[in-house]
Amino acid sequence: MVGSRQERVLVLGRYIAENGATVRAAAARYGVSKSTVHKDVQTRLRALDPTLYRKAQQVLALNKAQRHLRGGEATRRKYLERRSG
Repeated sequence: MVGSRQERVLVLGRYIAENGATVRAAAARYGVSKSTVHKDVQTRLRALDPTLYRKAQQVLALNKAQRHLRGGEATRRKYLERRSG
């Protein structure tokens, strides 16, 4: 991961905003916990870069609105694999 906490916050915020990434995807990409990503993007980013904070929040809000669809799709794949395997 990056050097300082501030760098990490900015890197995570940019990654989420630019890639439409989920908190889980950002955590896996940068080797930190989901809790760290959440705290960084929800709290710390606001003070460091308000514009990036707003962009990241838009992505996270969209992800939250769509999570039931992703969960349903994962369940569907799970049961399809069981049937065919």
